[in-house]
Amino acid sequence: MSFFEIWGIGALVAWVYMTLIWIASVRLKNASVVDPFWGAGFAVLAVTYFLLAEDGFGGRKTLITVLAVVWGLRLSLHLAWRNKGKGEDYRYQQFRQQYGPQRYWWVSYFQVFMLQGVLMVIISAPLLAAQFYGDPDRFTVLDALGALLWGVGFFFEAVGDWQLVRFKSKPANKGRVLDHGLWAWTRHPNYFGDAAVWWGHYLIAAGTGWGALTIFAPALMSFLLVFVSGVAMLERHMRQKPKYAAYMARTSAFFPRPPRKK
Repeated sequence: MSFFEIWGIGALVAWVYMTLIWIASVRLKNASVVDPFWGAGFAVLAVTYFLLAEDGFGGRKTLITVLAVVWGLRLSLHLAWRNKGKGEDYRYQQFRQQYGPQRYWWVSYFQVFMLQGVLMVIISAPLLAAQFYGDPDRFTVLDALGALLWGVGFFFEAVGDWQLVRFKSKPANKGRVLDHGLWAWTRHPNYFGDAAVWWGHYLIAAGTGWGALTIFAPALMSFLLVFVSGVAMLERHMRQKPKYAAYMARTSAFFPRPPRKK
């Protein structure tokens, strides 16, 4: 099969995957169930590509599949645990009010579930490229650099999430701003880590065949994280908190760096 035939099968898998989650959301009357399945969706696609891309270098196929599955499952488990018992996210509640409860479910199918499915397929391109091309049939410097960057990103994302959960679990911290640990180096270590993970995937793909052309995938993920659903959205909310302006003044918004002196 060609690259685009396998990618097309991946799109079909993503469509079935997101449709099943949408059906569950209708029964549960909660569109937030989509969030924990975002990361796991990439794991599903990585395994799909692994099974279909028969001519790729086995070592590289295994490497990027393992990295994608570990990242995706950790993120999904974290979001599932974080959202447990909290009800529907305010974003989806706003959509429901805008379109009405009867119409919203069909709107959500395209506006939320299919949109995320399309993004998932586009962003997964490096996962396929790294597995599809068999040349070079050995590990290269780009594989090592990609795995290293992935490791840095995974550290920032996983540890950043853990530090935030631990901080919020203490009642004394209610209304306060987390400004220590990784959060002293960047206001969004989890989003930075997410972006670094996908640039790591891209570096692994870039050393194979036409894999370098999949640069649109990490670029799109980074754009979404910074300007759409990540940093920009959260900062609009966080600016209302006391002392957040001072935190912004001394802490990098995205790329880690030592905090400025108070």
